Amino acid sequence: MEPGNLTGVSEFLLLGFSEGPELQPLILGLFLSMYLITVFGNLLIVLAVSSDSHLHTPMYFFLANLSFVDICFTSTTVPKMLLNIQTQSKQITYEGCLCQIYFFILFAGLDVLLLTVMAFDRFVAICHPLHYMVIMNPWLCGLLVLVSWIISILHSLLESLMALQLSFCTEVEIPHFFCELNQMIQLACSDTFLNNMVMYFAAVLLAGGPFTGILYSYSKIASSILGISTAQGKYKAFSTCASHLSVVSLFYCTSLGVYLSSAATQSSHASAVASVMYTVVTPMLNPFIYSLRNKDIKEALMRFSGMAALKGSIVQG
Repeated sequence: MEPGNLTGVSEFLLLGFSEGPELQPLILGLFLSMYLITVFGNLLIVLAVSSDSHLHTPMYFFLANLSFVDICFTSTTVPKMLLNIQTQSKQITYEGCLCQIYFFILFAGLDVLLLTVMAFDRFVAICHPLHYMVIMNPWLCGLLVLVSWIISILHSLLESLMALQLSFCTEVEIPHFFCELNQMIQLACSDTFLNNMVMYFAAVLLAGGPFTGILYSYSKIASSILGISTAQGKYKAFSTCASHLSVVSLFYCTSLGVYLSSAATQSSHASAVASVMYTVVTPMLNPFIYSLRNKDIKEALMRFSGMAALKGSIVQG
């Protein structure tokens, strides 16, 4: 241990999902496949939006940012888990654990805030259609994303700096596939009251606050849609926010499921398995939800793939 390191440990052990070595190749293949699908799918969304002028609108600007954040969010945890399985090692350094906590909180917070910004965008589009482009101007869109980044950076920095003050004795086993803040706090042998207070207060403020904003936006959207006289008009208005509503429902339902499962079973292993839903599965499904339910995205992806094929044939020629 380096001089001056007051934590008492230099590394932690990530126990993962199974102690059985016969299941490790299956877990490796499954998570590698999901990770590659997540990165490839979200990267396609980013490239399609950036390369197609038809998608240079506020809604798709926020979608491209969400896809980029989802790539980073998944890349914070899954590659290290895959490396540990491949090398048959469970170790993660103390510094690596803190870095993982910082970036996990950062990108998880960005996910929540961007989903809230996207709900506000749909609220303006449906409830104030005539003023949509005036309200959702490029300056405001950029400001909303910038503020989301600043809030997430400050929050993750606060949580990480507080975790840095913790001391650890002999217990270094984290029953998870990544360094999760709550699990790390439970391992500490120093006083954790302030850490727990900040963690739960931030969870209420930065998860409950945006969720309230999303509920308010969709309550206004629902009342506006019900006020439309024609069935075709109602369907068209609802279809513009159906994909976002699906993603929000998936994210919050899986997060709530993780909390309830861990509270009901008191099993860290069950909590780790359940957390796969919002840490890996949700980012993987987001591109499918938006591309399958969105005509503009499908057409942009077709045009992008056509351009890529054309450039490839020109280079070969």
